Amino acid sequence: MTTQETLENVEKALSEIRPFLESDGGNIKLLSIEDAVVKVQLEGACIGCSVNQMTLKNGVEATIKKYAPNIQQVINID
Repeated sequence: MTTQETLENVEKALSEIRPFLESDGGNIKLLSIEDAVVKVQLEGACIGCSVNQMTLKNGVEATIKKYAPNIQQVINID
C-alpha cells in the first residue's frame, strides 16, 4: 500500500468514526502518519472523557486497521 493509499484509507476510517464522536460532543483530527503509526488529536468532549483511551484503541485504532492493515498503532497527541 502506497503512502497516499494509506492516507486515503485512514481518512476514510476517520470519516466513519467521526459521527459517533460528534454525537458525544467530540471530534478527531489526523496529525500525521509516520512509519506505521497514526498520530491523532482528540478534540472537544473527547479531551476530558474518562474512556477516551478505550475509544482510541477499541474504536479508532480498530477501524483504521480495518481500512489500512499496515498501520500498527494509533496514538493521541494532546
